[in-house]
Amino acid sequence: MPFGALAFILLTVLVIYLVRRSAPKRRPPDLVPEKNKVAVILLEEIRFYQRLDEPSRERFLHRVMDFLSTIRITGVGATVEDVDRVMIGASAIIPIFRFEGWQYVNLNEVLLYPETFDEQFRQQGNGRSVLGMVGNGHMQYVMVLSQFALREGFRNKTDKNNTAIHEFVHLVDKTDGDVDGVPEVLVNHQLAAPWMRMMHDQISEIRKGKSDINPYGASSEPEFLAVASEYFFERPELLKEKHPELFAMLDTIFTPHTRKTPAKI
Repeated sequence: MPFGALAFILLTVLVIYLVRRSAPKRRPPDLVPEKNKVAVILLEEIRFYQRLDEPSRERFLHRVMDFLSTIRITGVGATVEDVDRVMIGASAIIPIFRFEGWQYVNLNEVLLYPETFDEQFRQQGNGRSVLGMVGNGHMQYVMVLSQFALREGFRNKTDKNNTAIHEFVHLVDKTDGDVDGVPEVLVNHQLAAPWMRMMHDQISEIRKGKSDINPYGASSEPEFLAVASEYFFERPELLKEKHPELFAMLDTIFTPHTRKTPAKI
């Protein structure tokens, strides 16, 4: 074999080895609750699930079980209970439920803290106001959630907030490489410009104090997408009443468009 060809083969093998070695590995998940128990918790705790018909509930349950069997959930100062696992699984599936076959390829583990933390993921000291965060850098492929906020998001039936759904929408937004409020996997080219205009109009209304949308949504386009999505999934009837055009736009965004090949997140 010519030396050049041999060198090329060896270089290719080396590159494959280095890529595989550097790629993030998923650790085996913790014990997954039994399917029947997951179904009971979904029915007791998750309003999105309660609103589904029976065939859709079965599909939702299957996808939650699949998520829990592939993504590790680890308590950091918190004891992870089955209700936490199911709430996290539901939060992951709700934004992508209408998109069959999609998976979170940019997530390996969810860390559950008992309370709030700071932007360096510290649980002690001042400035601990963060309820959830999608990690970057050495925390890539990791999401951190407050256990208190996770449970409050589903159990408070009167507000429009859900921290876990908020963070999974950020993860969807991050799939195209930019967290910019325009997730290309959901927003096609024809929809991008109208969605940007609507975001800016809605942010302006929030800043003027003329909107019931969480003021945090006015801090940036990515935060508006996440906050508006919380509202859409938690209180769809109220959003449709208060903001019919925004409701219609989000309903379009979270509905699968015609695709030649299924997208993955």
